[in-house]
Amino acid sequence: MLAALANPRRTVRRVWGTREALAALDLPPVVPVTFADAADLGRLVPGDAPHQGLVIEVDPLPDMWLGDLIDAGRDDRRPLLVLDQVTDPHNVGAVLRSAAAFDALGLVTQDRHAPPESGSLARSASGALELVPWVRVVNLARALDEIGEAGFWRIGLTGAANQTLGQAMGNGRLALVLGAEGEGMRHNTETHCDELAKLPISPKVESLNVSNAAAIALYAASVR
Repeated sequence: MLAALANPRRTVRRVWGTREALAALDLPPVVPVTFADAADLGRLVPGDAPHQGLVIEVDPLPDMWLGDLIDAGRDDRRPLLVLDQVTDPHNVGAVLRSAAAFDALGLVTQDRHAPPESGSLARSASGALELVPWVRVVNLARALDEIGEAGFWRIGLTGAANQTLGQAMGNGRLALVLGAEGEGMRHNTETHCDELAKLPISPKVESLNVSNAAAIALYAASVR
């Protein structure tokens, strides 16, 4: 929540909080503030989004275009993350947190098959929702074409691949594509990748949670 208040791109509509929590904040005078006790705050948020004494109402972040994100990172080698129909807000939030930790260029998801901004997602992201550019696209295949045309080497992560991620990565711009748990990447998404690769995990484990896989892949990209 503090990250949202500090983000100049985020419009804050109202803040609710206990007197103790609000006393620790230096809020602009234009932001409406309502004092409330902990029980009242608990009724304002879902049960899986603890409030810690503060609740804010905000507008969604302004839309970002894929071309703008690509142009912004044209002179660096930060990896781009692409998620194919990952719909769980906790997973997407955790992926955003890893993306912030490893300084990813941004996150690309489909608009219709990804969770909206929510308290649960923001909580899982631990502030990274305000730090990592998130582009939502209508057609993921067309987006991957645009990413490839911009010079990114598109690697789709799948356990069925014959090579590891380390073997597939080059030295240029990199886009890491991950699919939903269970179903994995769709076939059409795989065909829009330059290569497919897997993480070298033990055969004792069938697969990893998508957020764990994203974190490992981002680490590998950061030390190549």
